[in-house]
Amino acid sequence: MKILLLSLAARGHAIADALARSPQNPDIISVVPAANPGIAALATEQHIADLMDFDAVLNIAKKENPDFAFVAPDDPIGAGLTDVLEAEGIQCVAPRKKLAQVEASKSFARDLLAKHNIDASPAYECFTTADETAIRKFIDQQDGKYVVKYDALKGGKGVKVSGEHLDSIDDGVAYAIECIEECGRVVIEEKLVGVEFSLISFVSGTQVVDTPAIQDHKRAFNGDTGPNTGGMGAWSDANHLLPFIKPADLARAKELNRLTAAALQAECGEDFKGILYGGFIITKKGVQLIEYNARFGDPEALNILPLLQTDFVDICQGIITGDLTDDMVAFERKATVCKYITPESYPESKDQRGQPFTLPVPGSNARIFLGDVSEGDDGELLLGGSRTAGIVGIGDTIAEAEQIAQTLCEQVQGPVRFRSDIGTESLIQKRIDLMNSIRSE
Repeated sequence: MKILLLSLAARGHAIADALARSPQNPDIISVVPAANPGIAALATEQHIADLMDFDAVLNIAKKENPDFAFVAPDDPIGAGLTDVLEAEGIQCVAPRKKLAQVEASKSFARDLLAKHNIDASPAYECFTTADETAIRKFIDQQDGKYVVKYDALKGGKGVKVSGEHLDSIDDGVAYAIECIEECGRVVIEEKLVGVEFSLISFVSGTQVVDTPAIQDHKRAFNGDTGPNTGGMGAWSDANHLLPFIKPADLARAKELNRLTAAALQAECGEDFKGILYGGFIITKKGVQLIEYNARFGDPEALNILPLLQTDFVDICQGIITGDLTDDMVAFERKATVCKYITPESYPESKDQRGQPFTLPVPGSNARIFLGDVSEGDDGELLLGGSRTAGIVGIGDTIAEAEQIAQTLCEQVQGPVRFRSDIGTESLIQKRIDLMNSIRSE
């Protein structure tokens, strides 16, 4: 068994780890844009290539002739790398370009749900011309509470929210016009108020098998303050719910993933084969969709994959062949807390790039997945400019998992920082209190 893993950073390390645990003992052929010591330690071979250079990737794939490829990041999925590989007979765990629009285009996703009568969206409108009057009118209709979404992939940083990133209607209009000038269209939505969570599912056509619910934290600093990042950490509970989620909320999110998989099949005339990741929010109206992604989240994959008890290679093959079933997927009933170590200046600057740091050795109740990290000539670990390593604690309770992760984070030596509040009782209680307040409205 030979698997071509097209990935990067800590998410790729977590995927490689899950593949390597398979009893099928596959050879992992890694293709990464920059050497990753964590993935390299698990891979039979590691190639360095720009994943958006499809010719380079295809040359490696032809040479290696894998049983299948796993495409992890959003940009190559959205640009059609799966289509290119499958045209050469290399099957992929990742949707084709047409289906990946569910992530790559915010307007496609909203229009898909509307066309197929999936009631989970806020009020929204798509604009393709810089009509300031029309844009301002729609924002006014939302009482100044709105969200502006760049209608293309932008590394998770294309969404701006009133009251957080946009201080006035003028700011919203200006950003909307900027989006139109850059990518040709923009989506403006009603701002949803509630508590967010993620539900990631393995999908093969209309066969959908879910993973545990997760909450991630994108803001840079404690207390959910500071600029948005790729994600500073995430947590999950041992019962695969979250303390603020009712079983009916999770059931609705699962239903939405199934309805969306079926809608994609009907709309595109082919099966979605890969990972469907729903970002949901519980509001006074119930569970609503913030956005869909067509791949694993980072850090969410770092929480989910260490708990997987069944054969990840089997799951991948089931996705490809259409033989995916519920009994192929089982997760340990444990809680997880992931806290990301980052350079001290992240995300504002890259001042610590190239500086050395050291990591502790995790026990059996923890995992460390390497992100933007390189190795010096002497094997010393060196900081990059982005998120350094996801440290995951695993325990019977969230509190236990949090303490494991916190202790390991405190042992990291070097010019780094992390969010100490992720997974703590006080931060979780704020979510519970907000959810109780919303439910009582």
